[in-house]
Amino acid sequence: MSAIIIENGLVHYEVLGRGKPLVFIHGWLGSWRYWVPTMDDLSDRYRTYALDLWGFGDSDRRKDGYTLDGYVALLQRFMDELGLWQAPLVGHALGGVVALRLAATAPERVGQVVAVGLPMNGNSINRTLATLSAADRDVAGRVLGRRQVAAYAEVGMETDKTDSAAVAQSVQAVLQADLLEDLDLIQLPVLLVYGKNDPVIMPPNGDIDGEFEDNVRAIFLDDARHFPMLEEPNKFNRLVRGFLESGGDFSALEVKDEWRRRWR
Repeated sequence: MSAIIIENGLVHYEVLGRGKPLVFIHGWLGSWRYWVPTMDDLSDRYRTYALDLWGFGDSDRRKDGYTLDGYVALLQRFMDELGLWQAPLVGHALGGVVALRLAATAPERVGQVVAVGLPMNGNSINRTLATLSAADRDVAGRVLGRRQVAAYAEVGMETDKTDSAAVAQSVQAVLQADLLEDLDLIQLPVLLVYGKNDPVIMPPNGDIDGEFEDNVRAIFLDDARHFPMLEEPNKFNRLVRGFLESGGDFSALEVKDEWRRRWR
């Protein structure tokens, strides 16, 4: 376990691999842990970092930090402390929003962005999640159902560590955010990844690439739900690797037939 002190609070993170830096940011349901399969797969070429945001995993509970601005500031300070500059960011749900906002406000700090299950607007967020209160417990169980949580070992191991206030307050902050404006401001390469069967973040309908500039590409994984990095790891990992190595050229970026084999 690794940790640093930021603003008098403990921030837990883990590191795996050697090479260029690559930062992972988790979403509302879980912690750094569900990134482990992807971190392991990419560790041959990247030094991968995954942190727990305030109120999640083993990081401190900081009720004054459960805002979008608070999480963006935390990510930037984390990168400052570890000397990470122009690192690609891979964020899931809330983590994707945080990654996009940092890329929009401090583009010199970010190389590329992969946003997985990005909520494009308030209507795309599961109603149970959107109306969660700070008094609610077992956040993942309420949103996904206990059987689904049990199916994701990397998620279920740490759900009891989540401060429900962190989820409730940050969801409300995201509901007020204009992510389309963030995407319009960003000039660096952005890959949007959606599981077509995601019950937590409703994927956009149809071909949405025409709605964005040439630096943004959206790809849908037919058999994935909310955790494509766990449900279709082979396909997801190859997609992320291909994007990171594309240099912003999306012409060869696609889900290939030979990727469809799932690891068991």
